[in-house]
Amino acid sequence: QVQLVESGGGLVQAGGSLRLSCAASGRTFSQYAMGWFRQAPGKEREFVAAINWSGGRTYYADSVKGRFTISRDNARNTVYLQMNSLKPEDTAVYYCASDRSSEAATMTVDGMPYWGKGTLVTVSS
Repeated sequence: QVQLVESGGGLVQAGGSLRLSCAASGRTFSQYAMGWFRQAPGKEREFVAAINWSGGRTYYADSVKGRFTISRDNARNTVYLQMNSLKPEDTAVYYCASDRSSEAATMTVDGMPYWGKGTLVTVSS
């Protein structure tokens, strides 16, 4: 059974940084693309960032490009999201997700078979 467990969320002031982690188990982590999504209060879940199986390709939503960095450590079965220059509009529950494929170019909410339970990020102004 695939399990994804996020950590690292919390309260931070605007302009600050946080690093989210997602520990995976239950399948061969290094074979699959991973992604981060977020859901703000009253809004739909949206794509944030994705990384392919090797870490050689990454993709970002326009809203976080240049501020967030996704990375992975296949030896530790963990994917990370480094978030810098945080803004109040980044406030959301952040979810880790595991893809069916090794590449990540077309990652969507509906296409992800496995999800974590999420970690809350609150950015105060």
